[in-house]
Amino acid sequence: MTQQVSVEVLTKQGCHLCEEALAVTAAACAEFGLSYTELDISDDDALRAQYAEEIPVLRINGTVRDFWKFDPARLRRMLSEATA
Repeated sequence: MTQQVSVEVLTKQGCHLCEEALAVTAAACAEFGLSYTELDISDDDALRAQYAEEIPVLRINGTVRDFWKFDPARLRRMLSEATA
């Protein structure tokens, strides 16, 4: 039985890397039957202060696993490990 996996992508408006990261995340999550959550840091002072220079940020089960450009193969590997 696979465990519940939380996938979050932290973004901000007008970020072209965020758009790419969301597309990569959506495709990889679909392969594993997972959903993901997009969190816009613009309205969250704490997240903006913490991640302003690293957006987009990928968190799996609350742990930062990637930022800026998400590698599809690496993301699939991380999701495979997370769902094992």
